[in-house]
Amino acid sequence: MATTPLLPDSRTEPDGSAVVRVLSYNIRSMRDDTDALARVIGACAPDLVLVQEAPRFFRWRKKLARLASASGLVTLSGGATAAGPAVLCSLRTTVERTEDVLLPLTPGLHRRGFATAVVRFGGARLGVLSCHLSLAKDERYEQGGMLLDRLAGMGVEHAVAGGDVNERPDGRTFRRLGDSLTDCWAAAPWGGEYTSTPTEPQQRIDALFATEGVEVLGCGVPLDQPGVSEADLRAATDHLPVLAALRVPAAA
Repeated sequence: MATTPLLPDSRTEPDGSAVVRVLSYNIRSMRDDTDALARVIGACAPDLVLVQEAPRFFRWRKKLARLASASGLVTLSGGATAAGPAVLCSLRTTVERTEDVLLPLTPGLHRRGFATAVVRFGGARLGVLSCHLSLAKDERYEQGGMLLDRLAGMGVEHAVAGGDVNERPDGRTFRRLGDSLTDCWAAAPWGGEYTSTPTEPQQRIDALFATEGVEVLGCGVPLDQPGVSEADLRAATDHLPVLAALRVPAAA
């Protein structure tokens, strides 16, 4: 029986470039099985986790810190201060700066935001953005443009953005992002494609995108990743995660 090859491990190359493992995951405010959630994240061995629906209310910082610790990571940015998106990172990560961004509020709709950071791995410098776009199509389209503007204004040559797009790849906002960025799954499909729902995945509404120059070595739902079980994926939250291995060039 054929098996899915594993994604490359994190590493820094002699030329200063770096292989970076990035995970995007909607964790539904940690309302499900947090032990299963931590096992999935830890087994994926990510350098960066782009979280959506992080805890936002009572003791939210402590809850997010506990998840990070249980997964072998630390909290980098976001949470309630970004209206839900957050970024976790490994100790391999050197942090230059972070910024939580609140997007304009549409009356009657949820507040949205971006959790952002600029980090380094060896000689590679990388902008990072976690997002959870609106359920309303017009607002979602505008937020897609804000995401592109934010990446362009981060002052880095290479960046990765990811999150819950709330739209399939044929949607207007998803296509807007894919026209300017590399849709990592489309560039190098690996593992599973669909992210919603864990019990009957039939649509891809969660994604990772990279800027030009970042090489996608593989991207998809880590169904065959050692240590990731179907039971844990179903119990952890109401989305499946997206894992990518990216080769980031050394900074000029």
